[in-house]
Amino acid sequence: MAPLKLAIIGGGPSAFYVASRLLSLLPQSSSRASALKIDMYDRLWAPYGLVRYGVAPDHPEVKNCTHKFAEAAADPRLRFFGNVNVDTHSPIAGTLPLPLKALIPHYTHLLLATGCTVPVPHPALPPSSVCVPALSLVHWYTQHPARPAPPPLERTTHVTLIGNGNVALDVARMLLTSPSELAKYDVPAPVLAALERSAVRHVSIVGRRGPFQAAFTAKELREMMALPDAAMVPLDPALLAPPEGATVTRQQARTLQLLQKGSKNAFGTTRKTWSLDFFREPHSLALPGPSSASTERPQLTLRHTALDAAGRAIVADGETTLATDLVVTSLGHRAEPGAPWADAALGHTRTARGRVLDADGRVVRNVYASGWAAMGARGVLASTMLDAYAVADAILQDHFPGEDVHTTPVGEGEAGRVKEGEEAVEVLPREVDVDAIPEEVESGWKEGRVTDFEDWKAIDAEEVRRGEALGKERERMVWEEAREFLAAVRPRNAHS
Repeated sequence: MAPLKLAIIGGGPSAFYVASRLLSLLPQSSSRASALKIDMYDRLWAPYGLVRYGVAPDHPEVKNCTHKFAEAAADPRLRFFGNVNVDTHSPIAGTLPLPLKALIPHYTHLLLATGCTVPVPHPALPPSSVCVPALSLVHWYTQHPARPAPPPLERTTHVTLIGNGNVALDVARMLLTSPSELAKYDVPAPVLAALERSAVRHVSIVGRRGPFQAAFTAKELREMMALPDAAMVPLDPALLAPPEGATVTRQQARTLQLLQKGSKNAFGTTRKTWSLDFFREPHSLALPGPSSASTERPQLTLRHTALDAAGRAIVADGETTLATDLVVTSLGHRAEPGAPWADAALGHTRTARGRVLDADGRVVRNVYASGWAAMGARGVLASTMLDAYAVADAILQDHFPGEDVHTTPVGEGEAGRVKEGEEAVEVLPREVDVDAIPEEVESGWKEGRVTDFEDWKAIDAEEVRRGEALGKERERMVWEEAREFLAAVRPRNAHS
C-alpha cells in the first residue's frame, strides 16, 4: 500500500482538525492505518496557534477544542515538532530554521496550515510608536513568542481602535476590564501588572460604515455592554434607523437591540468609557514635534463617510479630529508574502478545494492548504473545522480514488482534482522512509531546541499547576523558562 506520509506546516486549529479527521477516518484498527503518518511542524514552541495565542483570555470556553487536539496527538501516527520555522521570515528569536527543500524529500504529502500572520496596514497610518496593529497587543497579552513591546498604558488615557471586528472588541475589553476581574483567567503576571498601571480612560472604536454593517458579533457587543467598570457613549438614534426598504437580518436585529438599549452602566456613572464611532475613516495622524510640550498628544484626523448605492463606504463632507495617545489598527491579516505558493494578490495561498495551485493555475500534486492559509483571514473555529474536514476529504479522495474512506465534502468534490491527461506539478516523492525526519529537526530535538508533544504535555501541566497556586487558569511560561523546565524533567538523554 502506498504511504500517505503528510507533513503539516503549522500547528494551529486548522492543522489539528485536518490531522484529527484523517486519523479518525483511518483508525488504527483499519487495514489502511499503517499507510498514514503525520508530522506537524510549527514555528511556535507550543501547539494550538491562535487558540493559545489569539483567543482572548476571558474566553476560556473557546479553547475547549484543545481536548480534541490532544486526543489526536495521543495517536502514535501523529508527531509534533515545535519551534521549527519552515521557509519563512520569523519574528521569533531562537526558532530552528528549516528550508522547505530539506523537508520535502521526507514526505509524500504536504499541508500548508500557516494561517495569515501579517496585519493589513492602513495607508494613512504608518506604523510608529503611537500606531500599532491589534496583533501586537494580542501577542502581548497572550505572551506570544514574538514578544512585541508592551503598550505604554501607564501614560495612555485615550486609545483609538481602527476597525470594529471581534478582535478590536477583544482589545477594547481587555483595556477596559479591571485587572482584578482578569486575574482568574489565563493572563500572564507581567500583563496583569501592566494593566494595573494603566491610565486608559476611554477607547474609541472607529468604523468606516454604520451599525448595520459592523463586523463584530452580537455576542462580543453584549460583552462590551456588560463591562462592570465602563459605559458606552450613547449613539445618535438616527444611526439606528434601518435604511428605507432594507431587510434587517437576525444578526442586525440583535445588534440593533443591544445598541438601542445601551450599556449596563449609564454614561457618566463610570470612570472608563468607550464609543462606537461609525462612518469615520482615518485621514492622517499628526505626532507632536520634538519641541512640543510633554502634555501635547497625537492628533488623529477622521474623514466622515457615507454609503453608496452598493453599500460601500465613500468619503463624505466633514472631518473630526481626536486627541489620542495610541492608535491600534484592526483591519485583518494576510499571508506572509514569501510563504510557499502564497499569492500576493489574494493575500493567501491559491487553492481549488484545498488543493494548492501554482502561479499558472496548475495543481501541485499532493500539496494542500487549509484554514486561513487557503481562505484568507475570515471565519471562526467552526468554519475552520468544516474547511479542514473538506481538505481531509480531498487528501483521501486523491490517495484512495474511488474508495469510500472520506468524510462528506464541502463544496464540489471534483474541484482541483488532477484528471487523466492533465498536467500536475510534481514536487514531492512517491516513496519515502515513513519514520525519517530531516536531520536538522532530529538534531534540534536532541539539543532541546525543538519540542515534541510530550514536552508540551509536561509544560501544560506545570503551567496549570502554577496557575492553581495563584488562583487562576494557568501561569504561562516563556521559552527560556520552558526550555529550562524541560531540561530538568525531560532530559533528552533519558529517552533519545
